Amino acid sequence: MGDLKKYSDQTFEDIKHITEDGIEFWYARELQTVLEYTQWRNFESVINKAKMSCINSENDVGDHFADVSKIVEAGISIKDIGDIKLSRYACYLIVQNGDPRKEVIALGQTYFAVKTRQQELIEDYDRLSEEQKRLAIRNEMINHNKSLAEAAQIAGVN
Repeated sequence: MGDLKKYSDQTFEDIKHITEDGIEFWYARELQTVLEYTQWRNFESVINKAKMSCINSENDVGDHFADVSKIVEAGISIKDIGDIKLSRYACYLIVQNGDPRKEVIALGQTYFAVKTRQQELIEDYDRLSEEQKRLAIRNEMINHNKSLAEAAQIAGVN
């Protein structure tokens, strides 16, 4: 597991950006660095595979992969380079299509899968009526209390 020790969920949180509307996004060039791709052209081929997966899943590529310009200093001049604003789903597709030999790819797969599922649960919860929300919280508390009781029993606490 060598390099995984230097990576954590915070690795991906550190490069996450949030719009004024509260929408999360990542820049492809920052993700490229985190995922240990040294050359843009190699990472771009992973992005293209991810875009194909997006299309094959009948999602609009433009909703998840937005081309943007970025100004960088190149010696004594300023250069305009292309970048891509990525949704969480786009990042998930990228790590799914990344080099499986890289340990950080495995971490990225887990991170984006878990975060995507958490967001789905939040959206599902927001669609519930107040009565359904109350029951859902009540059931969650019942399950939580059962887990606590089991843990206490195993630990020998009465």
